[in-house]
Amino acid sequence: MPALKFPDNKKFAFTIVDDTDQATVENVSPVYEFLIAHGLRTTKTVWPLSPTEPVQIGGATLADPAYRDFVLRLRDRGFEMAFHGATSHSSTRRRTAEGLERFREIIGYYPRVHINHFLNRENLYWGGARLSTAMCRLIYRLATITRSRRFEGHNPRSPYFWGDLCRQHIQYVRNFTFREVNLLNVNPTLPYRDPGRPYVNYWFSSTEAAEVKSFCAAMGEAHQDRLESEGGVCIIYAHLAAGFLENGKVAPEFGRLIKRLAARNGWFVPLGELLDYLRTRGAGGDIPPRERATMERRWVREKIRYGSS
Repeated sequence: MPALKFPDNKKFAFTIVDDTDQATVENVSPVYEFLIAHGLRTTKTVWPLSPTEPVQIGGATLADPAYRDFVLRLRDRGFEMAFHGATSHSSTRRRTAEGLERFREIIGYYPRVHINHFLNRENLYWGGARLSTAMCRLIYRLATITRSRRFEGHNPRSPYFWGDLCRQHIQYVRNFTFREVNLLNVNPTLPYRDPGRPYVNYWFSSTEAAEVKSFCAAMGEAHQDRLESEGGVCIIYAHLAAGFLENGKVAPEFGRLIKRLAARNGWFVPLGELLDYLRTRGAGGDIPPRERATMERRWVREKIRYGSS
């Protein structure tokens, strides 16, 4: 793939996709204020509906007026809102459709980005269905907690099916995460189509940084320098509620690294804008089988070693 040219002669592209797990106004709003102060616009997932049953991993939803107002302020300041499912537990098709409509009513547009949530049964192409090669599926099922879980968002016979709604409304869905700062090194066709998974329009990969420690490891000085020198693309997948604040203030090392990154000649835009741009530069076609097989093997290795999401 030829070297990318970014808008305004920027040398590399960087964004964050924030998983809303455990998020509240109190534990993420100072992090966002810090990003705003340093010129970064990113993507935040949300749950439109309140849970109606106990959850394993929850957080605030758009049904909370204070949280909704916080999210709308972010939207008005150039941040992108994304879908994390209707709520923080499994949702039937009816409930997912309700969540999409509620998202549109509140945010003003249908979500362009979707991220599957943990063990939700309506997750699309999740668990073993993420993988195409028999060996990777076998290793994955033996090594992970999801081996006995059923994920049915892509199964038209299931009450959890919503693949057609995803294809209708959502452009981009996350799949693999890697310990790689420049995603073009592992996924050069980013974003890509997968003919074997037709209910998703385009898939994207991301850089694993689930909590503050792994974020700082992923965006250390040497990695920042390499991202810039390679003219690369970094899509950090993080949970900004997971340790990015210490005693009400931005964690010092995270703050230092963001300041350093923001001072570089990077293109800092939300995910949808970045992926749209990559498609104008020739990306967005069917992923070559060899590239997908290489990604699968690397993801399975990293998941076993590090627990990548």
